[in-house]
Amino acid sequence: MTTTAPAVRPNNPNFSSGPCSKRPGWSLQSLSGAALGRSHRSKLGKTKLRQAIDLTREVLEVPATHRIAIVPGSDTGAVEMAMWSLLGPRGVEVLAWESFGSVWVTDAVKQLRLPNTHAKVADFGKLPDLAAVDFENDVVFTWNGTTAGVRVPNADWIPSDRGGLTICDATSAAFAMPLDYDKLDVVTFSWQKIMGGEAAHGVLIMGPRAVERLESFTPSWPLPKLFRMTKNGKIDEALFQGETINTPSMLAVEDYLDALNWGKSIGGLKALIARADANAKAVADFVERTPWIDFLAEDPATRTNTGVCLRIVDPEVLAMAPEAQAALAKSIVDRLEGLGVAYDFGSYRDAPAGFRIWCGATVETSDVLALTEWLDWAYAEARAGFARAA
Repeated sequence: MTTTAPAVRPNNPNFSSGPCSKRPGWSLQSLSGAALGRSHRSKLGKTKLRQAIDLTREVLEVPATHRIAIVPGSDTGAVEMAMWSLLGPRGVEVLAWESFGSVWVTDAVKQLRLPNTHAKVADFGKLPDLAAVDFENDVVFTWNGTTAGVRVPNADWIPSDRGGLTICDATSAAFAMPLDYDKLDVVTFSWQKIMGGEAAHGVLIMGPRAVERLESFTPSWPLPKLFRMTKNGKIDEALFQGETINTPSMLAVEDYLDALNWGKSIGGLKALIARADANAKAVADFVERTPWIDFLAEDPATRTNTGVCLRIVDPEVLAMAPEAQAALAKSIVDRLEGLGVAYDFGSYRDAPAGFRIWCGATVETSDVLALTEWLDWAYAEARAGFARAA
């Protein structure tokens, strides 16, 4: 453990998992071209929204077979639009291994209350048995567990000849992990994840099988206006051309465009993934040489490269009551936030006590490296303080 305060601080202390750090070099001047005071239905407003859709397709390498829409309510809105509009004709399986996946379980089991709905739930740090998923059912899952740091390793477990739909919440995976769109009928994410966009807007990507379901199935329950994606039994194509259901923030749209253009300028999806991988490796190297800390994800193949979740494994700390362990972890976060070294890197409120370091592409690896040194120092300080108190 480091006993002397490190000399080098992160240049950017923002390690929040959402909204995440702005891209390197971002400033308010980056938004000077925003269509402020203009209608989103004006020629300029529609052009901006269509640019956001087209750049999303280009940077994410979304195939032409899939439609892209900008929708209200962030990723939550996008997922729930898909669930309320598409689920019903088949049985449903919802997979969860962290907090947000559990929300979709609640939606399916307690809100929609569809017959033949099954939840496959795993503890933090683990995946459910993917081999046991029945793809004759519709399957809802998160690609990357935002609050657990556990992701599916690939799409090999999803059959190409599946009977049901796959609805994938990819909100902390898009722009940092390769997604197999042939295996994903619906993909959702939010602007504030990965690329550091401002909150409130979601992106909904729909493949041809999902469109066919929309046009062939009418739910028996009423759909709020914000969820409606069809007109006269056919998909509303205008939604996928940038004509949003409700009024979007044109300032947020401009910010998303700025992030997308930055991603394109550095080499697109491949470069964005490489940056996230480098940041995650910096944390992995720290864990490898530091005996008091480990990943929350138990299997290395399932460890995320974005919201990397860590837990304290010092035997003396593990012998403490859970409340004391949580207090120790929080004291470390508070200490580094108070010093202006690092912000918002504590574990999610429902997750085991520890840390969650955002390692997405907008973060510089040098800042992650600096944070790990400060984290080691702060742990030594906190342990000494707790020992004196005991």
